[in-house]
Amino acid sequence: MANFTGFTQAGLNFLQDAWINNSKPWFEEHRTIYDNDLVKPFRLLVEQLTPDMLKIDEWFETRPAIGKTISRIHRDTRFSNDKSLYRSHLWLTFKRPNRDWKEAPAYFFEISPSSYQYGLGYYCPSKQTMDIFREEILNDTSKFLEMTRCVKKPFELVGESYKRPLIKEQDEKIATWYNRRNLAVLVTSNHIEDVLNGELPKKLAKGFKQLVPLYDYLMRVEMIKNIPKL
Repeated sequence: MANFTGFTQAGLNFLQDAWINNSKPWFEEHRTIYDNDLVKPFRLLVEQLTPDMLKIDEWFETRPAIGKTISRIHRDTRFSNDKSLYRSHLWLTFKRPNRDWKEAPAYFFEISPSSYQYGLGYYCPSKQTMDIFREEILNDTSKFLEMTRCVKKPFELVGESYKRPLIKEQDEKIATWYNRRNLAVLVTSNHIEDVLNGELPKKLAKGFKQLVPLYDYLMRVEMIKNIPKL
């Protein structure tokens, strides 16, 4: 298996240019760059990360293919006022197969022309998911706080919060999680040179391992959510 050696500046430039030009003729004319400088390194990155990710969860989808672990560059414009054909960013995810992938806990890495980010969280969790998450916090607060110790530098907690606290005078260490409509823990960096060399898989693997306690916690929420109701 070939090793990941980094993305290229040509690939990053392609993302910017595809967004600016946003036409199928332009895309097809430059498809070789897309295939060689974006899709190929993404596949190699998935393959190199797979052994470490399967240690976290043996049920992860790890096929290095577009639509499986690698995002599509083509946008679905059917239900959007924005009719742009192509994205200016691409990403990979490691998650269990799920009929509704938007609310499944997922590890992710994303690049754009001038920045990158990686971490763990939900794309769009359901209200049921977040309600169970909050119930678990209250059921065993000490266990929850122990879990949150893994969320430290370089990661930060992000996500939309309710305008009014759901519980008044709640400990801030709990409230900052409890009041989220959605959540993710991520690193965002403008040091784009980090993705241009072969050290990226080590950086991602180290960060993903750091967040295992959070992943296990979110998967407990999934388990509770999937218990059949009597």
